[in-house]
Amino acid sequence: MPEGLLAAIENAAPAAFLRASFIAYPLVSAGHVLFIGMLLTAAGLIDLKLLFPRWSVGARLDDAALRPIALLGACGAVVTGLALFSVKASDYGELGVFRLKMTLVALAGANFVLFVSFRGRPDAARRGKFHAAASLSLWLGVLVCGRFTGFF
Repeated sequence: MPEGLLAAIENAAPAAFLRASFIAYPLVSAGHVLFIGMLLTAAGLIDLKLLFPRWSVGARLDDAALRPIALLGACGAVVTGLALFSVKASDYGELGVFRLKMTLVALAGANFVLFVSFRGRPDAARRGKFHAAASLSLWLGVLVCGRFTGFF
């Protein structure tokens, strides 16, 4: 991202408010953790059910019940993540681990779109296992990169 854009994001009123507030930033950060937890729990249960159909993991929860939770988690994580990013946009924009995290998020989203587009095809079960394994791996990578980002 261009430096001028990152500086403008940092200097915007919402970012200044978050930096100045004793309460707002921790609440947004806690919200980010909550939404990531929702997303990863729901997506993880869907993935584990595909990879290990004989397990009882989430047996009573079908994909139709889990997808809205994952979607809410994803949307909330994006909104709160953008707010957290705005506070140190220039710093985060330079971090390789942050850029890797964003790449992994994009790949996880693309993986989900591909998974949904292959449903109902003859090789859906085999593809489903591949996409489930990719999803678990990508989201684990996002989680690890996110933790590293917080320490820089």
